[in-house]
Amino acid sequence: MRNVTVLIACLFTASVSAAESNGEYIARISDCVACHTAEGGAAMAGGKRFPTPVGDIYSTNITPDKTHGIGNYSYDDFEKAVRQGIAKDGHPLYPAMPYPSYSKLSDADVQALYSYFMHDVKPSAEPNKENAIPWLISARWPLHIWNWLFTDAPTAAVEGNKADDTAVRVKRGAYLVEGPGHCGSCHTPRGVAMNEKAYTNADAEYLSGAMIDGWYAPSLRGTGMSEQALTSLLLTGKSKHAAVSGSMSEVVSQSTQYLTDEDATAIAQYLLSLKSTKTEPARTTAATASWSNSPEAGKVTYNRYCSTCHGLEGKGTDDNAPSLIHNPLVMVDDPTPLFRVIAHGAETPTTRGNVSFKMPAYGGLLSDSEMRDVINYVRKSWGEGNGEVSQEDLSGIKKASH
Repeated sequence: MRNVTVLIACLFTASVSAAESNGEYIARISDCVACHTAEGGAAMAGGKRFPTPVGDIYSTNITPDKTHGIGNYSYDDFEKAVRQGIAKDGHPLYPAMPYPSYSKLSDADVQALYSYFMHDVKPSAEPNKENAIPWLISARWPLHIWNWLFTDAPTAAVEGNKADDTAVRVKRGAYLVEGPGHCGSCHTPRGVAMNEKAYTNADAEYLSGAMIDGWYAPSLRGTGMSEQALTSLLLTGKSKHAAVSGSMSEVVSQSTQYLTDEDATAIAQYLLSLKSTKTEPARTTAATASWSNSPEAGKVTYNRYCSTCHGLEGKGTDDNAPSLIHNPLVMVDDPTPLFRVIAHGAETPTTRGNVSFKMPAYGGLLSDSEMRDVINYVRKSWGEGNGEVSQEDLSGIKKASH
């Protein structure tokens, strides 16, 4: 009898350990670690600042501390917070927490997350920070209306599984992208109420590209990239001809680099299954555009500072500096992301087994007129008809970027 009891105990311990291990994986690929860990702070103890149009929001302590964290949450409390955005005391969470996407998490994954947070995350007594939202607009009750208008009730997830069948892998990729990965939070345009315009591939707006925090999250529909290039970007932040920058660097370093090879492939195959259905707006071609300052004035600056890595023809250097041809930061109408990379520099994430590539910042080296000219040269050469950036435009971009 004693042997049977020991066997049952061992099996129970093994199942809990497996759940916690899977929970840690789901926490990683769901960006829980990145969003709920402040720089220099304890893991999952909150305090990370998120600027929003209504004021700064700070992520909360989600360690199992019973005073400041979620240590008193039952599984039902936890599930309601994750999938519906409702805290234990009944107040709605701000939708900076991507619960509209997390509503698609499977029961097994939510249970694994709960087990991981309650048993494997170290408790922290770090108090939660007050959000910096003016009191006139800080009331939470309107969020109940927002949820009713813009989010769907949690639905049973269809995960697929890791198999050789392409259709099954695509289904798994859809689950990861639309659910835990919440890729639409950045790559899907927002409505007037800051709602994502779509949460699934059933709508062509989903993953069709959007500006966020002065960076461009490009359309993931009809990327024209290979499966290998997409998986490489997810796992390392760079591929043979492309590299991530801006907030996506943190996503890679804190989240997607931890994807298994099978899941990274599943995501790539799902994204490749998406077709671009948006018609690009008509643009004035570079050949007929009216320029008050010739973009050719930027050619000398480009050749001096940029061509060493990106090449005279903008093709980049394999597995190092990204190509400027079909580069989303160059092709997007808004020149802000291109300015930010040139002025402030950029760095690909350091991931397991991969060192980062760093582009230096030229904001303190180039004059405003040189900056304007090189931006216009790059946009005319590889921006497929993007118009001129004036000195006034540049001044506004600089002010907004500080």
